[in-house]
This record gives sequence, C-alpha cells and structure tokens, in this order.
Amino acid sequence: MQHVAVNPWVAVAYLVAGVCFILALRGLSSPATSQRGNRLGMIGMGVAVATTLVTHFPMFVPPEEVGTLGFDNWGQPRLDWTAALEILAAIAIGAVIGLTVARRIAMTAMPQLVAAFHSLVGLAAVLVAVAAYLNPVAFGIGELVVPLIGQPFAVIEPVSRVEMGLGVAIGAITFSGSVIAFLKLNGTMGGKPILLPQRHLVNLATLVAIVLLIGWFTQDQSPFVFWAIVGLSFSIGFLLIIPIGGADMPVVVSMLNSYSGWAAAAMGFTLGNTAMIITGALVGSSGAILSYIMCRAMNRSFLSVIAGGFGAVESAGAAAATDRPWKRGSAEDAAFLMSQAEQVVIVPGYGMAVAQAQHVLREMADKLKEEGVRVKYAIHPVAGRMPGHMNVLLAEANVPYDEVFELEDINAEFATTDVAFVIGANDVTNPAAKTDKTSPIYGMPVLDVERARTVLFVKRSMGGVGYAGVDNDVFYRDNTTMLLADAKKMVEEIVKALG
Repeated sequence: MQHVAVNPWVAVAYLVAGVCFILALRGLSSPATSQRGNRLGMIGMGVAVATTLVTHFPMFVPPEEVGTLGFDNWGQPRLDWTAALEILAAIAIGAVIGLTVARRIAMTAMPQLVAAFHSLVGLAAVLVAVAAYLNPVAFGIGELVVPLIGQPFAVIEPVSRVEMGLGVAIGAITFSGSVIAFLKLNGTMGGKPILLPQRHLVNLATLVAIVLLIGWFTQDQSPFVFWAIVGLSFSIGFLLIIPIGGADMPVVVSMLNSYSGWAAAAMGFTLGNTAMIITGALVGSSGAILSYIMCRAMNRSFLSVIAGGFGAVESAGAAAATDRPWKRGSAEDAAFLMSQAEQVVIVPGYGMAVAQAQHVLREMADKLKEEGVRVKYAIHPVAGRMPGHMNVLLAEANVPYDEVFELEDINAEFATTDVAFVIGANDVTNPAAKTDKTSPIYGMPVLDVERARTVLFVKRSMGGVGYAGVDNDVFYRDNTTMLLADAKKMVEEIVKALG
C-alpha cells in the first residue's frame, strides 16, 4: 500500500488556511466584523484549493512524470492532463453557478439557500466516500491483493472503513435532512410537523442499525454492508427532519450546518487532507455550539433536537386566531405616536423579511432620530428562518450596529419604552410562551413587547397566525394598535406621514 507522507510546505499552507478559517469564525461572531470574517474565509479556502491543485496537477511535477498516474516521493497522487482538465472544468462550472445564485438570490430566500448548500456538502461527502470505496488504492487507503485463484481485489484498512462509514452516514443524513429543510423553508412542503406513527421508535431503530452496520463494515467490506449504511442514512435524514415544525427551522439549519462539518472532517481523514479535517472540525463544532445556543433561546433540549423529536407535539395551544375585540390604527396614527415618543424599540421578524421592508424601515428610523426620538432594534435569536436572519437584513440596510440589541440585552427596557414597533414578528413576541403550558412555544424566551406603553403591531391580516400556528394575545391588549397591511407598504406610508 502507498503510505502518504506530508510535504512540509503543504502542511504549512494548510495551517495558514486553518488559521484563516478560525479568524473567519471569530469575525462572523459580530455584525461589525462579519465582512472581514467573510474575506478571511475566502482567502483560507483559496489557499486550500490552490495548495491541493499544485500538489496534484501535472504542470507542477517533473516532465518525465507527466501523464503517469501514481504517487510522488511525498505520497501525493499524480493526475494526467485529462483528469486535470476535468477538475478545472468542474471548478469553473461550480464557480459560475455559485456566482449566479449569490447575485440573484433574494435576502428572504437566504435560509433556503443555506439549506441547499448544506445538502450539497453532505452529497459531496457521500460521493467521495463512494469513490473511495470503489477504488481505495487510488485514494491511498487500501492495498491490492492478488490471490492465486480468482480476480485481484482491494482491501480497505479497518481504520479507513470506520472513517468512511461515519463520513458516508453523516453526509447522507445531512443531504436528505437538508432537502426536507429546504422544502419546508421554501413553503413547498409546508411548515407544520408531519407526525409519522411510532416515529421515535423507528428513528432509534434506524440509528442503532446504522451504528451496527458501521461496526460490521470494519470486519466485512462487502457491497451489501456499505450500501445498506448509505440507504439507511439517507432514510434517517428524512425521518429526523419531517416531524419538525417550521417554527423550529432556525435550530434545524444550525444543526445541519454542524452535520455538514463533521461529514467533511470524516472525509478529510479518509483522504488524508489536513485542510478538510480542520475546516470540517471548525464548522462541526461551531454549528454544534450554535445549535446549543439556539436551543437555549427556544427552551428546547439539545438531545431532543438530535433525535428529531422537538416541535413535533400537537398541542391545544396551536389554534387559529380567535374572534376577540382589537384596535386598528393607520399609518398617520403610528407616525404621530412614534414622533412624540422618547424611545421606540423596533422588533423585526419574518414578515419584514418577506416584504423586504428593511431599507424603508431604516429610513423611518432615521426620520424619527431627526425628531429627537431614540431608536433601538430588538432581535430575538430565532427571529426569521435561520440564525442571524434579522441581523443580516438590518446590516444590508446599513442599520448602525450599536442600535441593534439581542433579547437579553434589551428585554428589560420595554417597561420604560414608549412605543414597541413590531413588524412581522409573531411567535417571538407571544406571551403564551410564558403562561400557556399547552402552547407549542411554552418556555421559549420571548421579547416582552406587551410591557411597552404602546405596541404598534404590523401584520397583513388578523386571520393568520405565526409560523408555530399560535394566536398572539398581544393583538387584543388595550395598549396594542394593529396596523394591517403589507409591512413595506405600511412603513412607506408612515415615512410619508412623518414628512
């Protein structure tokens, strides 16, 4: 078998890439440094890709070795020109697709895009594992055995079988789970949980079967065992995400992000690629930490997230809007109330994202500040359909970072706030989370907008409820005025009324 050595300069290049990825994550922890973090991530990925190409392409090897398929003195596989051109063509096609999608995608569709990208990472891990299984010698993880009788066959090292089994399992789960998440986020499947009979028992049995098959795979590399792992892993991905409701999609997105990282790390071990191991571990661990933070923000159990059991319980609290008295206001009313206020706290939600009202909302805030009103933005960790969704939208509208506050930093201020301006945020402002034990959002920390002197609630109509399917008691309180209209249109009218 060919044992892969490590070229010192290659190791250094991958170390540089790893440092860039770490600094990128550090930069992405704050909106103020997110652009720098993105640039560092791009630089790190560029270094990693360039290093991989240089160590494999025929143009960078001695002329006498060009055209041969083998290994150099450092254990790096050599590619002929046909394979090299195929790789370059694949990179070019992917780059064109990526650039086109990135330029055309609407900010409201960003959660779907993230889910789609996660699915591609998972599928890539599966395809790499399949290629390594079919030709382990070319990947340097097996050796060719020539028996006295019969056809030669390749034997995969036991350690590589473990890595391959874990990589293909996590990758398949990530792919199929991300596909379901995409369909739910896109509205194709609908946000309500699909409750399968005996789902917990089926999920547990399937997961146990996958673990046992991976153990069996270390002793028997027969096609049946390998493809059984692949098939069951694809199935459990669907089964885990289908019963999860749309209101819990932010946690699902961060969880699938973590899965994609671990799949890449496992394949990095299989390929002996340091950059993949570092990158995958960073993405996997950061995604797991983010999932834990999101679970705390929603009062969910992290273990129940992994088991796919949260958000899947039918509840008496998930009812349609009730017929109760409420007050309706106009844009002129809202403009007058806010212009007379000392402090206005704006609470954005998915309704703002759908209407793409972030730019006109910032314009409204600017006009209020010109009249001496103090304006702040209150962000709930799970507002929108992915972690940081509202932060991204506000940053796109150039909202100053020092005006944006997280739930724990601003919740106490609502009691001394003159106007809470809620624009399309239902579930994250619903006091039922604090009082109604039958509600599917019970226990989730929410923004206490009802404590403000006046609540202005922008909503399309009184007929709908939030993504969790729960009516909001704030609508019917004496200090609440409902502004029923498209969010962008309503804010534009308020801007005109402010002069």
